[in-house]
Amino acid sequence: MNSTLGTTTRYLDVTGGRIAYDDTPGPGVPVVLLPGMLDSRAVYRHLAPLLTAAGHRVVTMDLRGMGESSTGFTDHTPAALADDLAALLDHLDLRGAVLVGSSYTGATVVRAAALAPGRTGGVVLVDAFIENLPLNGFQKALFGLVGPLVGAFPGLWGAAQKFYYPAGARPADFDAYRADLVRMLREPARRAALRGYLKGDSAPVGWCAAVDVPALVLMGDRDPDFPKPELVADRQAAALRGRRVMIGGAGHYPMAGHPQAVADALLPFLAGLAGPADENGTAR
Repeated sequence: MNSTLGTTTRYLDVTGGRIAYDDTPGPGVPVVLLPGMLDSRAVYRHLAPLLTAAGHRVVTMDLRGMGESSTGFTDHTPAALADDLAALLDHLDLRGAVLVGSSYTGATVVRAAALAPGRTGGVVLVDAFIENLPLNGFQKALFGLVGPLVGAFPGLWGAAQKFYYPAGARPADFDAYRADLVRMLREPARRAALRGYLKGDSAPVGWCAAVDVPALVLMGDRDPDFPKPELVADRQAAALRGRRVMIGGAGHYPMAGHPQAVADALLPFLAGLAGPADENGTAR
């Protein structure tokens, strides 16, 4: 099957089901891209070609119950997703891979870096929730209301995308992409996964302490999920002992809305990690 990224979809059996992914070869530092919750790996459809054009091996992975992965999983927490990611790293025998997590999966890549230190060369958070500032009363009430509504009416997630992609930060295929998301979430078998993600703890505190690889924090300066995006980015960068880059004009998904700006921040980070190539021509 061909994914919306234009590559052949592959599958990995894990506990409870199977995970869909694609793998585009390249001699540079391998990069593994994870979407946020209620999204598919196609969110990287505009960024992935920029990374492959720069020579990097690019792997994108669908989450449990989302995209082309199977349904029926009972655990949709960031920790469970990290187990899947670690299994994929082993399956592909990746070494020195940079793990990129978006939103909900920021915590996933941090956890996976601790689970698979020998296979992880760096961590990148894109508008992630891990180590977030404590929610205020209004935010708690808002998230407490939105979760059940989206669980009951998946179409609301499509409407919410206009909120997450500010005007001027929407790709040309924005309407078609969000329509695809709604169709996916309306599938009966995916509804349980949807509810599972909405119940997951997306913002664990303290996980970053176990990470001992270079880190980069990317954050859209117009991300509506954070009243003060720059403060959140600073907090995450400090916890990971890394650096942060603010993406001007971007909302919650800068890899789709501002792919070139994300590539401009990510590629120098990858270049700084590049080492001598192994016998297969892969940087390590």
